[in-house]
Amino acid sequence: MREIAVDTETTGLYWTAGDKITEIGCIEIIDKKITGKSFHAYVNPQRKVSTKAAEISGLTYDFLKNFKTFDYVADEFLNFIKDDKIVIHNAPFDVGFLNFQLAEAEKQPMKNKIVDTLAMAKRKFPGAPATLDALCSRFSVDASKRVKHGALIDAELLAQIYIIMSVKKTQKEIFSGGGSESTQLLANGSYILDNAIVPREFPVAPHEAQEHEKLLSKIKEPLWEKWGKIDL
Repeated sequence: MREIAVDTETTGLYWTAGDKITEIGCIEIIDKKITGKSFHAYVNPQRKVSTKAAEISGLTYDFLKNFKTFDYVADEFLNFIKDDKIVIHNAPFDVGFLNFQLAEAEKQPMKNKIVDTLAMAKRKFPGAPATLDALCSRFSVDASKRVKHGALIDAELLAQIYIIMSVKKTQKEIFSGGGSESTQLLANGSYILDNAIVPREFPVAPHEAQEHEKLLSKIKEPLWEKWGKIDL
């Protein structure tokens, strides 16, 4: 199974206001293993990079103006991702920019299935921070190379985090029969969950909780104390 971790950097936050892509990074994953194949391109946005975006990515227009515009790299990007599932952190942001600029380049919007790792993390760890940095910390993924936000570096980190999360099921998922983070793109660039399963709730009655505590108190040298708490 081939999947592609994708990240972009942009001149600002809103493609609807004319912001453009400045960098694209893609990492190939096959059977939940990073293969080493990648796609990377700096993109001439033909406009200034906002001060905030430049602070985050380190990219300026003076640097980017020497590279090709998006319409020249679009085919190479599409040929790399093909029709395979793509993995994005905060998918509406990147997909909105990519589909907008694909349309400008007279290309069809992406029809790929999408896994949004931000939505995935929020569902798995409700209430916990779900930024890329927070997830790197949670899963002990080395993010020391990430001095600035870079599309290829972030795609590499994203690929590692996705592999960990996709094989690490929470207790709720185990008892609810799973649940799919796979999504399907709509024509307008938004997306919907594909065959998502709503987790069931299994409330515990007070007397059941008491009986459970009594049972646990009788167990000597339990494995969970020997090996430490499992991060569910």
